[in-house]
Amino acid sequence: MELQFITLNDVRGVLNISAAQAYSLVRSGELRAIRVGGRGQWRVELTELNAYIDRAYRAAEAAIVDETATT
Repeated sequence: MELQFITLNDVRGVLNISAAQAYSLVRSGELRAIRVGGRGQWRVELTELNAYIDRAYRAAEAAIVDETATT
């Protein structure tokens, strides 16, 4: 069975960010996640992480275009 959900610690590793930054992405709604279990552990679906990464690439590309247009 293929892995569908990962922990925020896994997100942190994939994006090479701190645990606080990973939690902030979820808390802000930039990265969709669900809470599971009695302790409410956060889990991120891999498709959601990939969608976040795609959005981040598009935002970076738009910023580069904007910078180029204003120089």
